[in-house]
Amino acid sequence: MEGRNLLRFLFFLLIVGFLLLFTWDNLPYLPYNKAELLDCAAFSPWCSSKSKSKPNPITNAFNPTRNRRRQPSSDTPHHPLDPLTVQEFERVRAIISSYAPLKTSAGYTLQAVALEEPEKPMVLRWKKGDPMLPRRASVLAFVKGESHALAVDLESGRVTRDDVLAPSGFPAMTMADMNAATAAPLSDGNFNRTIIERGIDLADLACLPLSTGWFGRSEEKRRLVKVQCYSLKGTANFYMRPIEGLTLLVDLDTKRVVEISDRGKNIPIPNAANTDYRYSAQNKPMNLLNPISMEQAKGPSFTVEDDHLIKWANWEFHLKADSRAGVIISRVMFRDPDTGFLRNVMYKGLTSELFVPYMDPTDAWYFKTYMDAGEYGFGLTAMPLDPLNDCPRNAYYMDGVFAAADGTPFLQSNMICVFESYAGDIGWRHAESPITGMGILEARPKVTLVVRMAASVANYDYIVDWIFQTDGLIRIKVGLSGILMVKGSPYVNMNQVPREEDLYGTLLSENVIGVIHDHFISFYLDMDVDGPDNSFVKVNLEKQMVADGETPRKSFLKATRKVAKTEKDAQIKFKLYEPAEFHVINPSKKTRVGNPVGYKVVAGGTAASLLDHGDPPQKRGAFTNNQIWVTPYNRSEQWAGGLLVSQSQGVDTLAVWSDRNRAIENKDIVLWYTLGFHHIPCQEDFPIMPTVSSSFDLKPVNFFESNPILRIPPYAENDLPICKPAASA
Repeated sequence: MEGRNLLRFLFFLLIVGFLLLFTWDNLPYLPYNKAELLDCAAFSPWCSSKSKSKPNPITNAFNPTRNRRRQPSSDTPHHPLDPLTVQEFERVRAIISSYAPLKTSAGYTLQAVALEEPEKPMVLRWKKGDPMLPRRASVLAFVKGESHALAVDLESGRVTRDDVLAPSGFPAMTMADMNAATAAPLSDGNFNRTIIERGIDLADLACLPLSTGWFGRSEEKRRLVKVQCYSLKGTANFYMRPIEGLTLLVDLDTKRVVEISDRGKNIPIPNAANTDYRYSAQNKPMNLLNPISMEQAKGPSFTVEDDHLIKWANWEFHLKADSRAGVIISRVMFRDPDTGFLRNVMYKGLTSELFVPYMDPTDAWYFKTYMDAGEYGFGLTAMPLDPLNDCPRNAYYMDGVFAAADGTPFLQSNMICVFESYAGDIGWRHAESPITGMGILEARPKVTLVVRMAASVANYDYIVDWIFQTDGLIRIKVGLSGILMVKGSPYVNMNQVPREEDLYGTLLSENVIGVIHDHFISFYLDMDVDGPDNSFVKVNLEKQMVADGETPRKSFLKATRKVAKTEKDAQIKFKLYEPAEFHVINPSKKTRVGNPVGYKVVAGGTAASLLDHGDPPQKRGAFTNNQIWVTPYNRSEQWAGGLLVSQSQGVDTLAVWSDRNRAIENKDIVLWYTLGFHHIPCQEDFPIMPTVSSSFDLKPVNFFESNPILRIPPYAENDLPICKPAASA
């Protein structure tokens, strides 16, 4: 009986997996399709220019299907930072499989395989046309309960380093781990009986592997994961139908259920009505808008060279996909508009870690304190971007190539998109008042270049944009969407809830509570402003009082600059009534009037963690104790939550490194910025959340001699195409 139920469950799970993977129509209004947007290259009679004297038909539409990078199987690296190719992944797999210490073990898994980037000084010296730097792979393997960090030399075919890592945690789960964890409950008779007793058909189950965090010694020396299940009956949005209070503890290595906790038998499974977010399931679609698209008569302004080098306006940078960080931006340079020389801005930028603690201390929820990059892989959970809806028609798409647990390479298609964006914003403007008699009106449009990825970490979707402006500013923006992780409840209306009872969230629908939670996203920013040796300067704005009689004013603000000498000087908590600017400067490079060149961090809306510093989740996520940190460059310090995050205890984190209080003045330094969100769910978040976003900027501060976009031209009517229906063409 149990065997048949297992087969039924696996069959339905497979079908549901395909449905979720390929679901694209998930909004309450009609998604755009290619037929609705005028492809001016394919339908040239529809498009013309207002310039009658000089016809300018659009012949170079940047179509995503024609402007994708070539298949990675044919790639060869052109830059020292290029990711491993398919052939290199295969070579790593072959080398590892013949490596004696692993070959003779009972079994091993490759938890992560990526390029081992060359030493930074070597990359900085390398120029196009130079011989390629040695190619090596970094491998994180799990062998007989131990984590091994291996280096594989691709030229010699040898493992050149094999370090057994201290047991501070475990590597991220692989897809094989996750599949094994969700299959384990169906092999457990007690679980099957519990499900049947609740009146649930095993074929309707959808189960999720949930990282456990760390809460004591009983969780040490075993790779553990918790599993909770949902009902698929009547909806694709199973997240809204939790089997509340039923939690299983699964040993990932033995693939067995260790413990079952069932404390929610009196809580009904929420109804499936009105939970399906797919467009095809909507009874009353809303067509509120006409389709919109940006057309480029002369084609895109950016180029992609050798698959990974992006050039746009005065910007140049290296771009690649990464299984843990999602996107890595490297060797970011800006061509000075006055000298014509490329100037260094940032050596490397990436999403270092996420921390998502839920604010419910009860049995089935206390452990939900996820660190998505280190536990699941921000890149591994990146889903293909949907042309026209995730990215506009003028986008260029880039794939990612990663390794499965046995080392076999696989493709994450359309993982990153790059596109130019114009939202009607203004780059700069000025109009003279009529009283001057000058009649001046000057304005320039703001066009940006966007690098985008979207990770779907189970229920939540994170959209990360790196936005480059022509004036030298870089904006890092994070959007949150997807589906809430909700809690089943016996209540259908707030009037039923006893006054003394804490719901730990908001009643969103009948029997559904959206639990309060936080999101913190930590960014690693290796700033190299006009060179590696930089300093961090805190510029305090302080009120100064004026002596009576000196002026009609009573007070003014004064900027006071303080250079951070050590790491603790640069541990920054934002304070609204103690305003400051935060500059990364090159003290050895000055403008013609004597100011040090630099970039500053400009904070947008953000949030700080309010958890107690002694709380086990906060120890692991201690990188959220401050909004800004600055550390000396150390290639081993890249992941804010540590290299091994699953079940980590917080002994190898950014906070631990920074407490060494190393010197950072006029050194090669790394700036860390944590963007935060507090989320008190509301009914508008049900059954799927409208995107909410926040961002921060890296803005030039005395980096240029003057406004770097002063000389760009304004648009004129005859610069732009006019698209009209064929009947009136």
